[in-house]
Amino acid sequence: MLGMLRAALAQVPEHRSGENTRYEISDAGLSAFSVFFIQSPSFLEYQRVMEGKRGRNNARSVFGVEVIPSDGQTRNLLDPVEPTRFGAPFWEIYTRLAESAVLEGYRGIGGTRLISVDGSQYFSSQRVHCDNCRVTVQGKQTTYSHHVLLAVLCAPGQEHVVCLEPEFMVPQDGHEKQDCEQQAMKRWVHRHAGRFEAWGVTILADDLHCHQPICEELLAHKMHFIMTCKTESHPALYEEVELLERVKGGISTRTEHCWNGRYHERWVYRWVEQVPLRMGADALMVQWCELTVVREETGEQVYHNAWATDHAVDEQTVISVAASGRSRWKVENEGINVLKNRGYNFEHNYGHGSQYRCAVLLTLLLLAFLCHTALSLSCLTYQAVRRARAAR
Repeated sequence: MLGMLRAALAQVPEHRSGENTRYEISDAGLSAFSVFFIQSPSFLEYQRVMEGKRGRNNARSVFGVEVIPSDGQTRNLLDPVEPTRFGAPFWEIYTRLAESAVLEGYRGIGGTRLISVDGSQYFSSQRVHCDNCRVTVQGKQTTYSHHVLLAVLCAPGQEHVVCLEPEFMVPQDGHEKQDCEQQAMKRWVHRHAGRFEAWGVTILADDLHCHQPICEELLAHKMHFIMTCKTESHPALYEEVELLERVKGGISTRTEHCWNGRYHERWVYRWVEQVPLRMGADALMVQWCELTVVREETGEQVYHNAWATDHAVDEQTVISVAASGRSRWKVENEGINVLKNRGYNFEHNYGHGSQYRCAVLLTLLLLAFLCHTALSLSCLTYQAVRRARAAR
């Protein structure tokens, strides 16, 4: 995996015009990655001290850093580098995992790969900003921020998510409006749909993306979808569902009784096929399904959600569609929450920069997260060490 990162760094063009080239750009990239991988802010300083005392250091022996730059030099060397330069290692690692047996359990409805997407803010300031910042004005307060669309491979019952290349929300050439999560979603699909087998992927997303332009974009790229579908944002669809509720047999139902280890639950699935996603004669027709979980002893509702999908929904598939739809939360629970609370310092300001520094450092952080996941899934030695030592 380090070899994949080194190969990506080797493709970064030299952007310095002066003679001060003591440090290689590859050393800056590997140094930043090593801090995220080791999850120790003092790692590089410790390595510099070790080099002075012993004439050798782990940054070189483990990560291949020939000369350790200072923190400031690392930031400056990486500032002009576009984050897409580091996209290849994400896909090379994913391909290696997919070709092995470790991702056999990462399948959902119809045997498709489940990819959950969600946007997140990773930088915010009322003072520090750059040309790539999103600008929000409330009253007299101006806030500058950076946002990213995260995409992860997930599956029901799987502990880990596999982080894929992110898509950053930055001002786009030729567009007057600020970039947004929906546009980032379209770009991600356009850039990466061809990496997957046709109709071999199901995209999971929240209600923000459950609208006709996004769904048509996915279908055009031969990708399935299961999207959270809320009542208030889909009046035409739920008007049709309400009409069908008045007709005997208009809505199909399946009930399952389950024991969750503590108490009995009743899982009620309801679904209809071919309902309009929006108003109008050109409305995309989708399937709608709903899951309500009730505690049988008390009648208390413990879960409810509904989805729109292009997958066929019937007596045999409804359970798998709902289970796949519920996996959307994994991008938040096993993805964003882990990045924020498990030592990755997702929202920490490592130095804003004037060009791409924020996005480049976050990309390397996400690559470290992916490497940890790959090792957790495939490396017996790493698994044993993680069992023995709580902290990475």
